[in-house]
Amino acid sequence: MPLDPDLAGLLDRANAVAAAPVRTTDPEVLREAERRLSAATAPAEPVDVGSVQNGVVPGPAGDVPVRIYWPADEGPVPTVVYFHGGGWITGDLDSHDHVTRRLCRDTGSVVVAVHYRRAPEHPFPAPYEDCLAVARHVADHIKEYGARRDRVAVAGDSAGGNLAAVIAQTFRDEGRPLAAQLLVYPATDFDGEYPSRTENGSGYLLTSANITDIQHLYAGDDPAVRGSARVSPLRARNLAGLAPAIIATAEYDPLRDEGLAYARALRNAGVEVFVHTYAGLIHGFLNLFPVSAAADAAVGELLARFKGRLDGVAPPNA
Repeated sequence: MPLDPDLAGLLDRANAVAAAPVRTTDPEVLREAERRLSAATAPAEPVDVGSVQNGVVPGPAGDVPVRIYWPADEGPVPTVVYFHGGGWITGDLDSHDHVTRRLCRDTGSVVVAVHYRRAPEHPFPAPYEDCLAVARHVADHIKEYGARRDRVAVAGDSAGGNLAAVIAQTFRDEGRPLAAQLLVYPATDFDGEYPSRTENGSGYLLTSANITDIQHLYAGDDPAVRGSARVSPLRARNLAGLAPAIIATAEYDPLRDEGLAYARALRNAGVEVFVHTYAGLIHGFLNLFPVSAAADAAVGELLARFKGRLDGVAPPNA
């Protein structure tokens, strides 16, 4: 399918400017560029939710900032712990505020968004450890959040999708139940070879060169680290018994094929999976629903599927 026309202009403007190399650029410069893009594509008015509260959760190296979104409906509701994308380097609570607001509104869940420590200042395992600490805290104090102990879920996009997948594996290993995991164009395999890395390696915001640099800054070059399940969840020895998964990939995304590979591996292990590749869309479409009708429709479908799983309705495979 052709590239979504609503995104073509955005890509034309982005591609007209020489991109800074991720590995050698000051991370604060990269973060500022991410903030500008987020501001340029955010909705004119915030997505309405019941209330929003900033807070902290105890972590392994100090307090971890969180932002808690409460739905308009009162009473026990599901709780979703959300990990933002940004290659473990950029992204924050503000860059994904419209995403987490919509997640709260459309699913009727309490959403706890996590601002974990970021690379290169804090490479693996720091982001994973912060996310795990928050997820455990929420599960252990569920009465302070959505109050439904059987309806805790994790979600994330890109690097956050990676973290959500890894946290889901850790929760299974610890005997902690999860109702679902929402993985939006997740990074699942640091050292695999996938056609989409070449097919979509340039011109679509996230490039193959970006991926190489990001992986180096997050997990270094030791094959034992890069190939561990805590970094590459696709390489886990056992995927059985994981929470039902909703996995989204995009047609023009270099991470498309590893997301699909993770979905296949989960299904082969007996995990319930809904997976869909959204035609005409690019990496980052979750954040772009305010400027793209196709992205808006994709996000609507994903969150409806996720709500169904949180409500205990099994989504059909796709």
